Amino acid sequence: MSSLRNRLFDLRGKINSLLYSLAAITAALIVSGLLLVIFGYEVQSALYHLFDGAFGSLYNLGQTLQQATPLLFAGLAVALAFRSGLFNIGVEGQLYWGALASALVGIWFSFLPMVMLLPVTFLAGAVAGGIWGFIPGYLKAKTGAHEVITTIMLNEIAILATTFLTASYFKVEGPVDQTARLSEAALLPELPLLNEASLGIVAGILVIILSYFLLRRTSLGFDLQAVGKNSDAAEYGGIDSKKMLILAMVLSGAVGGLAGSTVIMGELERFVTHFSPGYGYTGIAVAVLGRNHPVGVLLAALLFGALEAGGMSMQLFTDIPTDLIEVVQGLIILFVAAPGFIRLLQRFTGEKAGERA
Repeated sequence: MSSLRNRLFDLRGKINSLLYSLAAITAALIVSGLLLVIFGYEVQSALYHLFDGAFGSLYNLGQTLQQATPLLFAGLAVALAFRSGLFNIGVEGQLYWGALASALVGIWFSFLPMVMLLPVTFLAGAVAGGIWGFIPGYLKAKTGAHEVITTIMLNEIAILATTFLTASYFKVEGPVDQTARLSEAALLPELPLLNEASLGIVAGILVIILSYFLLRRTSLGFDLQAVGKNSDAAEYGGIDSKKMLILAMVLSGAVGGLAGSTVIMGELERFVTHFSPGYGYTGIAVAVLGRNHPVGVLLAALLFGALEAGGMSMQLFTDIPTDLIEVVQGLIILFVAAPGFIRLLQRFTGEKAGERA
């Protein structure tokens, strides 16, 4: 009976969270509409093109999925670290290494057939991102270095290092610092009828399912989350918290590396320096908006992708300035994600207060 009661309570909490998100989106659209009216723009046309640009046709839906794919991986990478009590701000650097590793494998091993080269190229991104995630995890576990500081520093190192390596050793002729094009067998195929979206979104959904299974159905997932909730209690229960911290950052970094792989393999078809508009940092908002739950991250990534694709349509078909469109997008994100950000701040503020005590 108590088990059933707990499940019903958990279900009610999820329904309440969903209802809140829907109400927050509605409120954000109302405030955005008022803002557009104040500046003299037609609200109905703006919101129509926002929705139509995201879902109005198969092409537009493909645009939404394309925009959502790297954010799905980036958000999941941040969420996995959150679940283990870590704040991984280093996804931006991890995805750069993942992108470069996938590009080089996709070029160097072009003699392999697609059935072998495609997964190997994808795996290379995960390995590279995982290695870069290992560094702050090891420093956290062995020296107590705060992962926020180390990951921020490693982001800059990763961006500058991949730029240097590409420009010095892997650049093809031309004004842009970029590698040669990947082998055709290393490129993610496009989805049928959705020409702008690749199989990267399908891979992302599979990783979401695997992450959910890991967290909910395995002892490893239980150990990771136990360390995230209370590392001292986890140690008392026989869990090696230091080992779990390192493993959590490796897993988070591996998923972050895949964010870069999907962009290179499914969109750019080569590694281009400074290619990311901030996917890793946006992944933090995606994770918070998704309540650090794999399924929530998927929905949040789709929302971000829809806002990006719809924003491009608003810019194309209305005379609304780009800056104002970004304000509308930001309001929607702010309204929905605000409670999650507040809880996150309270958590870290509480930790610092406990340390001072």
